[in-house]
Amino acid sequence: MVKVDLSGCATFFGSSGPDYGAASAAHRVLSEKTGPGAEFTGWLCLPREIRRNELKAVLSAANKIRGRSKALVVVGIGGSYLGARGAIELLCTRQRPGSPRVYFAGNGLSADYLNDIIADIGDDDFDVNVISKSGTTLEPALSFRVFRELLRKKYGANARKHIFATTDANRGVLHDMAVSEGWERFIVPDDVGGRYSVLSAVGLLPMAVAGIDISVVLDAAAEAFDAFDLRSPENPAWQYAAARQLLYSKGYGIELLACYEPSFRFMAEWWKQLYGESEGKNGIGIFPASLEYTADLHSMGQYIQDGPRSMFETVVSFEKSLTEHAVPFAMGDPDKLNYLAGRQFDSVCATAREAVKAAHVAGGVPNIGVSFERRDEAGFAQLVCFFELACAISGYMSGVNPFNQPGVEAYKKNMFKMLGKPE
Repeated sequence: MVKVDLSGCATFFGSSGPDYGAASAAHRVLSEKTGPGAEFTGWLCLPREIRRNELKAVLSAANKIRGRSKALVVVGIGGSYLGARGAIELLCTRQRPGSPRVYFAGNGLSADYLNDIIADIGDDDFDVNVISKSGTTLEPALSFRVFRELLRKKYGANARKHIFATTDANRGVLHDMAVSEGWERFIVPDDVGGRYSVLSAVGLLPMAVAGIDISVVLDAAAEAFDAFDLRSPENPAWQYAAARQLLYSKGYGIELLACYEPSFRFMAEWWKQLYGESEGKNGIGIFPASLEYTADLHSMGQYIQDGPRSMFETVVSFEKSLTEHAVPFAMGDPDKLNYLAGRQFDSVCATAREAVKAAHVAGGVPNIGVSFERRDEAGFAQLVCFFELACAISGYMSGVNPFNQPGVEAYKKNMFKMLGKPE
């Protein structure tokens, strides 16, 4: 299912090797809910909970949107949009037949970005899925106000039928607005933090609208969490968590997540939030960064190869491509590439991946490989479950609460004060 390759780290580990005893203890604390932040571990049960309680409503709403609209605007920031965007860009590299275009707004304060979305929608019918636990986060709240007004002008009294609110079950500004206006509502579970919420309605509704089979995602996720409950050093989540903590203890404080699939870009953004918010606190934490290989090897490769020896790389790969393409034969061999004629691009890429690994390891950069079978719904589910579980285990191993994020409020307080928000 998921394979972790630590051969590119062996020479950096020293004689001790990864501490699987600490990984085991962290996994036990997580599963028994005895650690800090235990009230936010509901994500472990999400796949089955959603299938039992909310899947039908999510699919019904998605079908409604797909049947009447050319576009869906997803309004959210951080964990309220990164998982859905990562899934859609990973799995829907081309717009799927019968699926509306999906736009993401509310993740910044750029007027140009906002107006580009509005111009692209034009006169097309559209719906809005606003996602916020409270409804008070400034970036999505402002964008939602804009799109709410556009819906009012376009649909009049029927505008409320085009708004889907994913928010707290019982309280908050957005919850109260949704109840008052009669918008269709979905729940951000109380026991699931935003960065762990992609397998809830937060991620599933936009994914379903885009044409992703979320039933397959949920089934595969439930199976993955069962498989990752293995209490053994053979557990890939233990291997990854323990390896990165050992490397951190040896001075490797920057982790580069890389993938040879361009469609992985926003999954890497999701990963950065997951690990950055979960581990970066109390003055410690591995800094999560991401690169796209091979493209970034032609811009950042020099730094990786010969820069400060404070980084390690985790390379995500998919064992089977969805399509194939062979290198064509050229008469006369003008570009001198006929030695590759007939070889599949996958084969060439795999060789490049091994060459990069060998060069970086020789240059002092430890390499962790994480492979998934296919870039499809099941592969996506396995990827999410693997990184979520490994993140929680890694956080507990480092001694922090992996489920809070006290530092993110500092800029908000300053911003609201400078903007003149009433007390």
